[in-house]
Amino acid sequence: MKEVVRKGCTVFSDHGPAFGWDGGLLRKGGRVIKETQLTGEYGAVLEKEQRSFMTGNEVVAWAALAAEADFMYGYPITPQNEIMHYWSRLAPHFGRGFLQTEDEMAAGFAMLGGALVGKKTFCATAGPGNILMQEPIAMAEMMQIPGVWIIQQRGGPSTATVIYSQQELRLTTAGGNGEGLRIVYSTASHQELFEYTIKAFNRAWQYRFPTFVLGDGYQAKLREAVTLFRPAAKGWTLIPAEPLVRGPGIPALDREPVHLRNTFNIEEELYARLEEQLAAYERLTPEVVEWEVEVGPETEVLLVAHGIVARAAKQAQKMLNQQGQKVGYFRPITVRPFPGTALRQAVGANPNLRLLVVESAYGQLLSMVKAELYGLTNPIDTLLKPGVGVTAEEIVATVTKRAPKEVCHGG
Repeated sequence: MKEVVRKGCTVFSDHGPAFGWDGGLLRKGGRVIKETQLTGEYGAVLEKEQRSFMTGNEVVAWAALAAEADFMYGYPITPQNEIMHYWSRLAPHFGRGFLQTEDEMAAGFAMLGGALVGKKTFCATAGPGNILMQEPIAMAEMMQIPGVWIIQQRGGPSTATVIYSQQELRLTTAGGNGEGLRIVYSTASHQELFEYTIKAFNRAWQYRFPTFVLGDGYQAKLREAVTLFRPAAKGWTLIPAEPLVRGPGIPALDREPVHLRNTFNIEEELYARLEEQLAAYERLTPEVVEWEVEVGPETEVLLVAHGIVARAAKQAQKMLNQQGQKVGYFRPITVRPFPGTALRQAVGANPNLRLLVVESAYGQLLSMVKAELYGLTNPIDTLLKPGVGVTAEEIVATVTKRAPKEVCHGG
C-alpha cells in the first residue's frame, strides 16, 4: 500500500481576500488603499508560476507574501535570520510591515496584538527563541488568537549549535503550560516549506489555534529548486484576517460582546473552557492530519521519520528495496495532531513487522510512536542522532546490520 494523505489548501470562505494585487495597486476589497511601485525584481515573481533556486529562509518569506501575510514581528536568532532579512527587504515593495522587537517574548505578544486588530501576522525563531516564545504561544492557545510561527530548529540544549537538529519537536508540539492545542507541520523540502507555510496561514485563521511550520537549520540554509506560485492559480482560496476586537457596532446592542479571556477566577471556569477547546481540537484533527505511508503485507521493516530526515529515510527505502529487502516507510507530516491511527493501522496488521525510528533527536519522535502503538508487540529499533544529520547510507547500514535495540512499548 502506498498512500499519501495530504489535505488540500482549498478553503472556502464567504469573504474575498484581505488584500489583492492589481497592476501595482494594493487593494482591500475593491478599494485602492495604497499605490506601490513594484520593481521588476520583485513584482513579477508571483505573477505566474516560476521555478527558482533559493534558500529555505527565502522560500518562507515568499510563501508568507503569497499567503497575503500583513506583518512579521521578530528578533534575530540563527538559523532563521534570513527570513527576517528577506521579508523586511520585500515588505516595502508590497505594502507589508516588519517590526524587530527587543526580544522573542515581545515579538510573540506584538504578533498577537496585530492579529487582534485583523492583520495576518507571523514570526520566525529557533532554539532558545522558541523557548521564550512559549509564553505568547500559550496565550494564543488560551484565547484562540491565530498566528503562524516558523521554527528552524538548531542544536540544543541552550545555545549549543546554530546549525541543525530535530530537538524542538517536543517543545513545538507540546510546549507551554497547556494542552498543546496546536497544528504543527514538519516539512522535508523547500517546496513543502512554500506550500505548508501558505497552508499554515489558512489553518491558523480557519481554526484559530497556533499553527507552526517546523523546519530546521539544514532547510533554512540549503539552496534547492522550488516552484513559486500564487495560491489562486492552484485553486486555493485564502482565508482573510478579520478583527477579533473592536468590530463595527455597539457591543450588546448591535453585536455580541467580545470577551477573550486569559485568566479565570475558579478552576471550574477554566475546566469548562478547556472542555470547549479540546472538543474543537478533536473536531479539527481529522480535517488537518496528514501523513505518507508505503507498507504492504510483505513488509518486514518500516522506517519512521519526519522532516528532512524523512528524505533520507525515503532514499534508504529505495536503496534497500533495490537490494531485495522488504522495507516500508511512514512519515507524519503533521506531528501535532499526530497521525496515530494511520500508524497503528500500518503496523497492527503485521505483528512481525519491525520498526526503525530515525531522528536527529534522542527519542522525541520515538516517544510519540510508542504512545500511539501502546499495546502492540512489534519490536522497535532506533537510529537516534541528537543534533546531527542522518544520511540514507546510515539508515541502510542500520537495517542491514540488524543489530536491534528493542524498545518495549507496552502490552
